[in-house]
Amino acid sequence: MSLLQRINEKNLSTPSNRGQKDTSIQKRESNTPPQESELRKQLHSHLISELKKKPTLTDEEQQALIEKEAMNFLNDKSDRLSFEGKQELIDAVSDELIGYGPITTLLEDTDVSEIMVNGPYQIYVEKKGKLVLSDSYFRDDDHVLQVIEKIVSPLGRRIDESSPMVDARLPDGSRVNAIISPLSLVGPSITIRKFPQNRLQIDDLIRFGSLTEDMADFLDACVKARLNIFISGGTGSGKTSLLNVMSSFIPHDERIITIEDAAELQLLQEHVVSLETRPANIEGKGAISIRDLVKNSLRMRPDRIIIGEVRGGEALDMLQAMNTGHDGSLATGHSNSPREMLSRLETMVLMAGMDLPIRAIREQIAGAVDLIIQQSRLKDGSRKIVNITEVIGMEGETIVLQDVFLFDQTGMSAEGKVIGKHKATGIRPYYAEKLEQYGYELEASWFNGE
Repeated sequence: MSLLQRINEKNLSTPSNRGQKDTSIQKRESNTPPQESELRKQLHSHLISELKKKPTLTDEEQQALIEKEAMNFLNDKSDRLSFEGKQELIDAVSDELIGYGPITTLLEDTDVSEIMVNGPYQIYVEKKGKLVLSDSYFRDDDHVLQVIEKIVSPLGRRIDESSPMVDARLPDGSRVNAIISPLSLVGPSITIRKFPQNRLQIDDLIRFGSLTEDMADFLDACVKARLNIFISGGTGSGKTSLLNVMSSFIPHDERIITIEDAAELQLLQEHVVSLETRPANIEGKGAISIRDLVKNSLRMRPDRIIIGEVRGGEALDMLQAMNTGHDGSLATGHSNSPREMLSRLETMVLMAGMDLPIRAIREQIAGAVDLIIQQSRLKDGSRKIVNITEVIGMEGETIVLQDVFLFDQTGMSAEGKVIGKHKATGIRPYYAEKLEQYGYELEASWFNGE
């Protein structure tokens, strides 16, 4: 029995609301005429046989061959379809063969930042920070599974009953998460966080209102002066995009090691070694974790270590690296505020299995982390830096934090846009002296406040 058959039997025997589809979903399932569906299958098989005859074609040559052969095939087989109907059928089959099925057009749409496939008949997209239901849909569960396999197979990842979740990436670096039945009760689900085709620069973030020029200049100096920086924020707040932008401040003559679950960072420097975790094989062996890669990176003579996301015991190894000469490291983590990020770091250090007293952990954090940048996604969908906070040491049992810049939200407009502005707190940075030692003159106007 195939994986899909077992999944379908499981779904049929499990009480859920999947059997109670609304009329819109029923319409989506039945709006393709049977004769057109059969013609589509025949065209699909014909094109596969033609492509197999020429396995060395480039993507552009494959596309040209599909267009030519498909039109000839439809001209011979069907005189009922209009030219527009034939072209629509060719586009759909082409997306199946050299794209990712119904989501291909969504991946190509520059206005779409995220794609969420909730089973075969419901695909949501995020446009300008808002969720919208797409007109696209899959034929059935098997169709979704085929697309998932097409995404994960080239990366050596797998998804099946024994491993029903997978993290992967598309060739352009877009992040992909897939989860299938029996864990997902609505059928195979895919979440894709797209990377912009044009890599964001610091000027783009300034133009979007994510930060000000003064904040950008300050962060540039902090990176070049080798401060250890943590970017914190919630899911979808733009942490990885900000990390990408800030990595561009690293001098080109330094050796950079990046460590990620699924490689997303797109650094411009030449001397970059990208490391990626590996899941366990079908026997449950061979897994390589973030923590394993952090330990190994210390033997690779790094000038900078960049960790895509810290979420477990690797926090202890990262803090020890920052405290033992690996200055200038960058990392991201999930939290709602700089103070909460410190609490999460404490918890993650304990996840390493070391029975350390809380004060010792806090001293490690205070000595390792210099700057926390809090990134947030606001109610109108905009993404902004809401805090740039220094970690300036211990006072008793407490880690002392000091805000240098923050975002002051004053209200909402009639159109639902957040009203507010970035401002300095009026406090001269604690690390100003270190920055000046590296030759960066800090403008007093950056920190004057209102």
